[in-house]
Amino acid sequence: MDQEFTSQVLENAVTELSRLPGIGRKTALRLALHLLRRDEREVTALGEAIIRLRRDICYCRECHNISENDVCAICASPLRDHRTVCVVENVKDVMSIENTGQYNGVYHVLGGLISPIDGIGPDSLEIASLVERVEKGDIDEVILALSSTMEGDTTNFYIFRRLGACEVKLTQLARGMSIGNEIEYTDEVTLGRSLLNRVPFTDSFKTN
Repeated sequence: MDQEFTSQVLENAVTELSRLPGIGRKTALRLALHLLRRDEREVTALGEAIIRLRRDICYCRECHNISENDVCAICASPLRDHRTVCVVENVKDVMSIENTGQYNGVYHVLGGLISPIDGIGPDSLEIASLVERVEKGDIDEVILALSSTMEGDTTNFYIFRRLGACEVKLTQLARGMSIGNEIEYTDEVTLGRSLLNRVPFTDSFKTN
């Protein structure tokens, strides 16, 4: 049974909060009531931060990472190795790898993984732009840093096929991560070692 509200303003706030992932109407109501108890300046600061997030954040035209400019700070840095590109599923994976302190190249954010059951095909992802970057000839190595899941392996293989004609070294993370693990939930030490000990992608086809 739906909660009845004595305030239309409160109901509108609960409705909007409940649109957030993992937030039901009961949780949204608790959050709304919590905000009502906070100082007005705190709530205003929160609101302004959310508005700025949506208004001022865009996606890097080079790697599709989040940025406040047309090109993100990583792609714009002359201190990064622009001939090594690490392919990741999403922005959170960029943050995870950066936190290891073990990588100095640049990135390419796909925006997801191939998952036919969810209606996500190659054309829904930033794979064509990756191929375009590689075909320019300025990249020596592409690191496939995707999760060790069925969707991750499917996406890895598709990219491998698309880049097959390109003269580029194709590697993947060492299997320090357990099968089925997602990058986001892998500890920094394990992720860092998997990155440093990366192996040729073709090794994944070998059987014992």
